[in-house]
Amino acid sequence: MFDDASNCVTWYVFVADGMLYSERLCMRVLVVEDNEELAQLLAQRLETAGYETDVLTTAAEAQAAVTTTRYAAMVLDLGLPDDDGLSVLREIRQHEDPLPVLVLTARGGLQDRVSGLRSGADDYLVKPFAFEELLARLEALLRRPGQLLGRSLQIANLAFDTEGRQALIDDKSANETTVLELLMRRKDRVVAKRLVEDQIFGSSRDVASNAVEVSIHRLRKQLSGRGAKVQIHTIRGVGYLMSEEKDLSP
Repeated sequence: MFDDASNCVTWYVFVADGMLYSERLCMRVLVVEDNEELAQLLAQRLETAGYETDVLTTAAEAQAAVTTTRYAAMVLDLGLPDDDGLSVLREIRQHEDPLPVLVLTARGGLQDRVSGLRSGADDYLVKPFAFEELLARLEALLRRPGQLLGRSLQIANLAFDTEGRQALIDDKSANETTVLELLMRRKDRVVAKRLVEDQIFGSSRDVASNAVEVSIHRLRKQLSGRGAKVQIHTIRGVGYLMSEEKDLSP
């Protein structure tokens, strides 16, 4: 269930007997590419860069995946064996899904690029390509407002450096978690329970029914124990919301 790569994007923290333990987790990217050799190479390079990946080869599989799993981003080939990748893209946008989509294709003509962007692509990269450019473009998409990357986050005395991968509470080091980053990015907004579950566990079906509740409980305990001036509210039947702690003193 856990990824042990040395440069994963996020951490999952356990609190037991006053000690902090952590295992690394990564943001999940969907790669849709029918060239299996290229798809596996992309997956390997993305995992080395700190992402978890799901690799699919058909439009039908991609359409099913985005309806059941919440991804941080998608890398989408257009020349799929069962349908044009643009149909996948249009369906995603018809459902008003804000999923960042980076099109990766051999179609390099001006009209191809225009059509891809107008169909809902957030970025468009033509094959052959340099992986370093693909990674930079993906990171740029995820740094946009409301997405899952950014240089720094702060709520009250809780700060999170997304480049150095360090969370601080009043300048005291703390371990960050997938849930912590999701909640901080959406300060004062509800984060759906399903989104929390998908970012931690992906498409895994071997997940306890109370797994999200347990992780929220542990996160609350960690933040409270270290004096963080934030609160995590449970919105029953919907999800969770993080806000700055209210000062009730007269």
